[in-house]
Amino acid sequence: MDRHRSIRQRVERLLALAATLLAAFVIAGCASPGDSASVAGAQSVPSARTTPAAPAILPSWREGTARAAIIRFVDDVTREGTPSYVPPAERIAVFDNDGTLWSEQPLYFQFVFMIDQVKAAAPKHPEWRNNPAFRALAAHDPAALAGQQKEVMKLIAIANSGMTVDEYDSAIRAWLTTAKHPKLERPYTELVYQPQLELLAYLRANGFKTYIVSGGTIEFMRVFAERVYGIPPEQVIGSSQVVKYDMRDGKPTLVREPKIDFVDDGPGKPVGIYRNIGRRPLLAFGNSDGDLQMLQYTAAQARPHLALVVHHDDAAREFAYDRQSKIGKLDRAWDEARAKGWIVVSMKDDWNVIYPSNAGQ
Repeated sequence: MDRHRSIRQRVERLLALAATLLAAFVIAGCASPGDSASVAGAQSVPSARTTPAAPAILPSWREGTARAAIIRFVDDVTREGTPSYVPPAERIAVFDNDGTLWSEQPLYFQFVFMIDQVKAAAPKHPEWRNNPAFRALAAHDPAALAGQQKEVMKLIAIANSGMTVDEYDSAIRAWLTTAKHPKLERPYTELVYQPQLELLAYLRANGFKTYIVSGGTIEFMRVFAERVYGIPPEQVIGSSQVVKYDMRDGKPTLVREPKIDFVDDGPGKPVGIYRNIGRRPLLAFGNSDGDLQMLQYTAAQARPHLALVVHHDDAAREFAYDRQSKIGKLDRAWDEARAKGWIVVSMKDDWNVIYPSNAGQ
Protein backbone atom coordinates (compact mmCIF):
# COMPACT_ATOMS: atom_id res chain seq x y z
CA MET A 1 0.00 0.00 0.00
CA ASP A 2 2.88 2.41 0.79
CA ARG A 3 4.28 1.90 -2.72
CA HIS A 4 0.91 2.65 -4.34
CA ARG A 5 0.48 5.72 -2.13
CA SER A 6 3.94 6.94 -3.10
CA ILE A 7 3.21 6.50 -6.82
CA ARG A 8 -0.13 8.29 -6.44
CA GLN A 9 1.54 11.19 -4.63
CA ARG A 10 4.17 11.54 -7.37
CA VAL A 11 1.49 11.59 -10.06
CA GLU A 12 -0.48 14.20 -8.08
CA ARG A 13 2.65 16.36 -7.81
CA LEU A 14 3.16 16.09 -11.56
CA LEU A 15 -0.46 17.03 -12.23
CA ALA A 16 -0.16 20.05 -9.96
CA LEU A 17 3.06 21.13 -11.67
CA ALA A 18 1.53 20.69 -15.10
CA ALA A 19 -1.49 22.76 -14.12
CA THR A 20 0.76 25.57 -12.93
CA LEU A 21 2.73 25.42 -16.17
CA LEU A 22 -0.42 25.53 -18.27
CA ALA A 23 -1.60 28.63 -16.46
CA ALA A 24 1.82 30.22 -16.85
CA PHE A 25 1.81 29.36 -20.57
CA VAL A 26 -1.49 31.08 -21.14
CA ILE A 27 -0.49 34.16 -19.15
CA ALA A 28 2.93 34.34 -20.80
CA GLY A 29 1.36 34.14 -24.23
CA CYS A 30 -0.30 37.47 -23.51
CA ALA A 31 2.78 39.11 -22.01
CA SER A 32 4.52 41.96 -23.74
CA PRO A 33 8.26 42.24 -24.40
CA GLY A 34 8.42 44.87 -21.67
CA ASP A 35 7.41 42.44 -18.90
CA SER A 36 9.90 41.49 -16.16
CA ALA A 37 10.63 38.23 -17.97
CA SER A 38 11.65 40.06 -21.14
CA VAL A 39 14.49 39.33 -23.48
CA ALA A 40 16.77 41.11 -25.90
CA GLY A 41 17.79 39.61 -29.22
CA ALA A 42 19.28 36.14 -28.92
CA GLN A 43 22.15 34.78 -30.93
CA SER A 44 22.29 31.51 -32.78
CA VAL A 45 23.69 28.24 -31.57
CA PRO A 46 26.24 25.76 -32.88
CA SER A 47 26.46 22.05 -32.35
CA ALA A 48 28.62 21.21 -29.34
CA ARG A 49 30.68 18.97 -31.60
CA THR A 50 31.45 21.79 -34.04
CA THR A 51 32.33 24.59 -31.62
CA PRO A 52 35.87 25.83 -32.40
CA ALA A 53 38.54 25.21 -29.80
CA ALA A 54 38.46 27.92 -27.15
CA PRO A 55 41.57 30.13 -26.92
CA ALA A 56 41.43 30.04 -23.10
CA ILE A 57 39.68 28.23 -20.27
CA LEU A 58 35.98 29.14 -20.13
CA PRO A 59 36.32 32.26 -22.29
CA SER A 60 32.65 33.21 -21.97
CA TRP A 61 32.94 33.27 -18.19
CA ARG A 62 34.01 36.56 -16.64
CA GLU A 63 36.78 36.64 -14.07
CA GLY A 64 35.20 36.25 -10.68
CA THR A 65 34.29 33.91 -7.83
CA ALA A 66 32.31 31.42 -9.95
CA ARG A 67 34.90 30.91 -12.69
CA ALA A 68 37.75 30.76 -10.18
CA ALA A 69 35.89 28.17 -8.06
CA ILE A 70 35.29 25.92 -11.06
CA ILE A 71 38.90 26.03 -12.24
CA ARG A 72 40.24 25.50 -8.73
CA PHE A 73 37.91 22.54 -8.17
CA VAL A 74 38.88 20.84 -11.44
CA ASP A 75 42.55 21.43 -10.70
CA ASP A 76 42.19 19.93 -7.21
CA VAL A 77 40.46 16.70 -8.25
CA THR A 78 42.73 16.06 -11.24
CA ARG A 79 46.13 16.66 -9.59
CA GLU A 80 47.61 13.23 -9.01
CA GLY A 81 49.46 12.54 -5.81
CA THR A 82 47.40 14.97 -3.73
CA PRO A 83 44.74 14.18 -1.06
CA SER A 84 42.06 15.85 -3.22
CA TYR A 85 42.73 13.70 -6.29
CA VAL A 86 39.75 11.75 -7.62
CA PRO A 87 40.20 8.95 -10.21
CA PRO A 88 38.58 9.64 -13.62
CA ALA A 89 36.01 6.86 -13.17
CA GLU A 90 34.58 8.74 -10.19
CA ARG A 91 34.48 12.18 -11.78
CA ILE A 92 30.75 12.57 -12.32
CA ALA A 93 29.11 15.92 -13.15
CA VAL A 94 25.32 16.30 -13.35
CA PHE A 95 23.41 19.18 -14.92
CA ASP A 96 19.77 20.11 -14.86
CA ASN A 97 18.53 20.98 -18.36
CA ASP A 98 15.70 23.55 -18.30
CA GLY A 99 17.07 26.88 -17.11
CA THR A 100 20.55 25.44 -16.55
CA LEU A 101 21.69 24.36 -20.01
CA TRP A 102 19.08 26.20 -22.08
CA SER A 103 16.32 28.77 -21.54
CA GLU A 104 12.99 27.80 -20.02
CA GLN A 105 10.74 30.87 -20.16
CA PRO A 106 7.88 31.53 -20.69
CA LEU A 107 7.16 27.78 -20.46
CA TYR A 108 9.28 24.64 -20.37
CA PHE A 109 9.98 23.89 -24.02
CA GLN A 110 8.89 20.27 -23.81
CA PHE A 111 5.52 21.32 -22.46
CA VAL A 112 5.02 23.50 -25.54
CA PHE A 113 5.69 20.40 -27.62
CA MET A 114 3.18 18.35 -25.63
CA ILE A 115 0.48 20.99 -26.04
CA ASP A 116 1.19 21.16 -29.77
CA GLN A 117 0.73 17.38 -29.86
CA VAL A 118 -2.75 17.79 -28.39
CA LYS A 119 -3.66 20.33 -31.06
CA ALA A 120 -2.22 18.13 -33.81
CA ALA A 121 -4.19 15.13 -32.54
CA ALA A 122 -7.47 17.02 -32.31
CA PRO A 123 -8.73 16.13 -35.84
CA LYS A 124 -8.54 12.45 -34.89
CA HIS A 125 -10.62 13.13 -31.78
CA PRO A 126 -13.79 14.99 -32.80
CA GLU A 127 -15.19 14.17 -29.38
CA TRP A 128 -12.72 16.67 -27.90
CA ARG A 129 -14.65 19.56 -29.43
CA ASN A 130 -17.20 19.23 -26.62
CA ASN A 131 -14.53 18.68 -23.97
CA PRO A 132 -14.28 21.73 -21.66
CA ALA A 133 -10.61 21.02 -21.06
CA PHE A 134 -9.80 21.05 -24.78
CA ARG A 135 -11.80 24.22 -25.33
CA ALA A 136 -9.94 25.90 -22.47
CA LEU A 137 -6.61 24.77 -23.88
CA ALA A 138 -7.43 25.91 -27.41
CA ALA A 139 -8.66 29.28 -26.14
CA HIS A 140 -5.69 29.84 -23.79
CA ASP A 141 -8.20 30.45 -21.01
CA PRO A 142 -6.35 30.35 -17.65
CA ALA A 143 -9.50 30.55 -15.54
CA ALA A 144 -11.05 27.60 -17.35
CA LEU A 145 -7.81 25.62 -17.26
CA ALA A 146 -7.60 26.05 -13.50
CA GLY A 147 -10.76 24.02 -13.15
CA GLN A 148 -9.79 21.36 -15.71
CA GLN A 149 -6.33 20.29 -14.54
CA LYS A 150 -6.77 16.52 -14.59
CA GLU A 151 -8.76 16.54 -17.81
CA VAL A 152 -6.10 18.58 -19.57
CA MET A 153 -3.42 16.14 -18.42
CA LYS A 154 -5.52 13.27 -19.76
CA LEU A 155 -5.63 14.94 -23.18
CA ILE A 156 -1.88 15.47 -23.14
CA ALA A 157 -1.28 11.84 -22.11
CA ILE A 158 -3.51 10.55 -24.91
CA ALA A 159 -1.92 12.80 -27.53
CA ASN A 160 1.61 11.82 -26.50
CA SER A 161 0.99 8.10 -26.11
CA GLY A 162 -0.11 5.10 -28.16
CA MET A 163 2.72 5.46 -30.66
CA THR A 164 5.93 3.48 -30.78
CA VAL A 165 9.04 4.99 -29.27
CA ASP A 166 10.46 5.40 -32.79
CA GLU A 167 7.34 7.26 -33.93
CA TYR A 168 7.55 9.51 -30.88
CA ASP A 169 11.23 10.15 -31.57
CA SER A 170 10.36 11.20 -35.12
CA ALA A 171 7.58 13.49 -33.85
CA ILE A 172 10.00 15.25 -31.49
CA ARG A 173 12.62 15.67 -34.23
CA ALA A 174 10.05 17.10 -36.64
CA TRP A 175 8.78 19.55 -34.02
CA LEU A 176 12.26 20.74 -33.06
CA THR A 177 13.00 21.35 -36.74
CA THR A 178 10.09 23.75 -37.21
CA ALA A 179 9.06 25.10 -33.78
CA LYS A 180 10.35 28.48 -32.65
CA HIS A 181 10.37 30.36 -29.38
CA PRO A 182 7.31 32.67 -29.21
CA LYS A 183 9.33 35.79 -28.32
CA LEU A 184 12.83 35.10 -29.63
CA GLU A 185 11.53 33.54 -32.87
CA ARG A 186 14.42 31.08 -32.97
CA PRO A 187 14.52 27.27 -32.82
CA TYR A 188 14.54 26.02 -29.25
CA THR A 189 17.82 24.17 -29.70
CA GLU A 190 19.48 27.52 -30.47
CA LEU A 191 18.66 28.78 -26.99
CA VAL A 192 21.44 26.92 -25.18
CA TYR A 193 23.98 28.72 -23.04
CA GLN A 194 27.46 29.23 -24.49
CA PRO A 195 29.16 29.36 -21.05
CA GLN A 196 27.63 25.98 -20.20
CA LEU A 197 28.74 24.44 -23.49
CA GLU A 198 32.26 25.53 -22.58
CA LEU A 199 31.95 24.13 -19.08
CA LEU A 200 30.72 20.76 -20.34
CA ALA A 201 33.65 20.55 -22.76
CA TYR A 202 36.12 21.68 -20.08
CA LEU A 203 34.94 19.02 -17.65
CA ARG A 204 35.10 16.26 -20.26
CA ALA A 205 38.60 17.37 -21.25
CA ASN A 206 39.56 16.79 -17.62
CA GLY A 207 38.19 13.28 -17.35
CA PHE A 208 34.65 14.01 -16.16
CA LYS A 209 31.60 12.15 -17.39
CA THR A 210 28.75 14.64 -17.88
CA TYR A 211 25.09 13.75 -17.35
CA ILE A 212 21.78 15.54 -17.75
CA VAL A 213 19.45 15.03 -14.77
CA SER A 214 16.20 16.79 -15.60
CA GLY A 215 12.49 16.84 -14.89
CA GLY A 216 11.95 16.68 -18.66
CA THR A 217 11.46 13.28 -20.23
CA ILE A 218 14.35 11.19 -21.46
CA GLU A 219 12.68 10.74 -24.88
CA PHE A 220 12.56 14.48 -25.51
CA MET A 221 16.11 15.28 -24.38
CA ARG A 222 17.81 12.31 -26.01
CA VAL A 223 16.85 13.62 -29.44
CA PHE A 224 19.16 16.65 -29.25
CA ALA A 225 21.46 16.16 -26.23
CA GLU A 226 24.36 14.56 -28.08
CA ARG A 227 24.27 16.95 -31.02
CA VAL A 228 23.85 20.09 -28.92
CA TYR A 229 25.62 19.28 -25.64
CA GLY A 230 27.89 16.38 -26.57
CA ILE A 231 26.05 14.21 -24.03
CA PRO A 232 25.09 10.75 -25.41
CA PRO A 233 21.59 9.33 -24.83
CA GLU A 234 22.74 6.83 -22.19
CA GLN A 235 23.86 9.78 -20.05
CA VAL A 236 20.45 11.46 -20.04
CA ILE A 237 18.36 10.92 -16.91
CA GLY A 238 14.80 12.24 -16.87
CA SER A 239 11.16 11.60 -16.20
CA SER A 240 9.50 8.79 -18.15
CA GLN A 241 6.18 7.28 -19.15
CA VAL A 242 5.41 3.58 -19.09
CA VAL A 243 6.64 1.75 -22.19
CA LYS A 244 5.47 -1.76 -23.05
CA TYR A 245 6.76 -4.41 -25.45
CA ASP A 246 4.39 -5.23 -28.30
CA MET A 247 4.28 -6.92 -31.71
CA ARG A 248 3.10 -4.69 -34.54
CA ASP A 249 2.90 -6.02 -38.08
CA GLY A 250 4.91 -9.01 -36.93
CA LYS A 251 7.75 -6.83 -35.63
CA PRO A 252 8.83 -6.37 -31.99
CA THR A 253 8.47 -2.79 -30.84
CA LEU A 254 8.08 -0.58 -27.78
CA VAL A 255 4.85 1.37 -27.31
CA ARG A 256 4.22 4.38 -25.07
CA GLU A 257 1.34 4.18 -22.61
CA PRO A 258 -0.45 7.12 -20.93
CA LYS A 259 0.98 6.34 -17.49
CA ILE A 260 3.74 7.99 -15.49
CA ASP A 261 6.68 5.70 -14.76
CA PHE A 262 9.13 7.98 -12.94
CA VAL A 263 9.24 11.69 -12.05
CA ASP A 264 12.82 12.94 -12.12
CA ASP A 265 12.29 16.18 -10.25
CA GLY A 266 12.95 17.38 -6.71
CA PRO A 267 13.61 14.34 -4.50
CA GLY A 268 13.39 12.15 -7.58
CA LYS A 269 16.68 13.48 -8.92
CA PRO A 270 18.98 11.80 -6.37
CA VAL A 271 16.99 8.61 -6.90
CA GLY A 272 17.49 8.86 -10.65
CA ILE A 273 21.21 9.46 -10.15
CA TYR A 274 21.51 6.42 -7.91
CA ARG A 275 19.54 4.17 -10.26
CA ASN A 276 21.29 5.23 -13.45
CA ILE A 277 24.80 6.17 -12.40
CA GLY A 278 25.49 4.37 -9.13
CA ARG A 279 27.97 7.04 -8.04
CA ARG A 280 27.51 10.28 -6.12
CA PRO A 281 28.39 13.25 -8.36
CA LEU A 282 31.33 15.50 -7.60
CA LEU A 283 29.66 18.45 -9.33
CA ALA A 284 25.99 19.40 -9.65
CA PHE A 285 24.59 22.41 -11.48
CA GLY A 286 20.97 23.54 -11.25
CA ASN A 287 18.86 26.68 -11.31
CA SER A 288 15.69 26.11 -9.31
CA ASP A 289 14.08 24.56 -6.26
CA GLY A 290 13.50 21.44 -8.36
CA ASP A 291 17.27 20.91 -8.23
CA LEU A 292 17.63 21.40 -4.47
CA GLN A 293 17.79 17.73 -3.51
CA MET A 294 20.30 16.97 -6.28
CA LEU A 295 22.51 19.77 -4.98
CA GLN A 296 22.13 18.58 -1.39
CA TYR A 297 22.98 15.02 -2.38
CA THR A 298 26.12 16.17 -4.16
CA ALA A 299 27.24 18.44 -1.33
CA ALA A 300 26.74 15.79 1.38
CA GLN A 301 30.15 14.13 1.06
CA ALA A 302 33.66 14.49 2.45
CA ARG A 303 35.34 14.35 -0.98
CA PRO A 304 35.90 17.55 -2.98
CA HIS A 305 32.64 18.63 -4.55
CA LEU A 306 31.04 21.67 -6.16
CA ALA A 307 27.39 22.74 -6.10
CA LEU A 308 26.38 25.56 -8.46
CA VAL A 309 23.14 27.45 -9.06
CA VAL A 310 22.34 29.65 -12.07
CA HIS A 311 20.57 32.87 -11.10
CA HIS A 312 18.50 34.31 -13.95
CA ASP A 313 19.06 38.01 -13.29
CA ASP A 314 19.66 39.32 -16.81
CA ALA A 315 16.46 40.67 -18.34
CA ALA A 316 18.40 42.47 -21.07
CA ARG A 317 20.05 39.38 -22.58
CA GLU A 318 17.78 36.58 -21.35
CA PHE A 319 15.13 36.63 -18.59
CA ALA A 320 15.00 37.86 -14.99
CA TYR A 321 13.13 35.73 -12.44
CA ASP A 322 13.65 33.86 -9.17
CA ARG A 323 11.48 33.61 -6.03
CA GLN A 324 8.09 34.46 -7.50
CA SER A 325 8.38 32.74 -10.88
CA LYS A 326 5.94 29.98 -11.81
CA ILE A 327 8.63 28.55 -14.10
CA GLY A 328 12.03 27.69 -12.62
CA LYS A 329 11.28 29.14 -9.19
CA LEU A 330 14.49 29.81 -7.25
CA ASP A 331 13.66 30.31 -3.59
CA ARG A 332 14.65 27.55 -1.15
CA ALA A 333 17.66 26.53 -3.24
CA TRP A 334 18.88 30.13 -3.33
CA ASP A 335 18.64 30.43 0.45
CA GLU A 336 20.45 27.14 0.98
CA ALA A 337 23.15 28.09 -1.51
CA ARG A 338 23.86 31.25 0.45
CA ALA A 339 23.78 29.45 3.78
CA LYS A 340 26.06 26.60 2.72
CA GLY A 341 28.47 28.42 0.46
CA TRP A 342 27.34 26.94 -2.83
CA ILE A 343 28.31 28.94 -5.91
CA VAL A 344 25.54 31.20 -7.22
CA VAL A 345 26.28 32.07 -10.86
CA SER A 346 24.90 35.43 -11.94
CA MET A 347 24.02 35.41 -15.63
CA LYS A 348 24.38 39.18 -15.62
CA ASP A 349 27.75 39.37 -13.86
CA ASP A 350 29.46 36.03 -14.56
CA TRP A 351 28.70 35.39 -18.24
CA ASN A 352 30.15 37.49 -21.07
CA VAL A 353 27.59 36.08 -23.49
CA ILE A 354 24.42 34.04 -23.10
CA TYR A 355 23.86 32.30 -26.44
CA PRO A 356 26.51 31.22 -28.98
CA SER A 357 26.89 33.31 -32.10
CA ASN A 358 28.13 30.88 -34.76
CA ALA A 359 25.04 28.89 -35.72
CA GLY A 360 25.30 26.45 -38.57
CA GLN A 361 29.08 26.05 -38.32
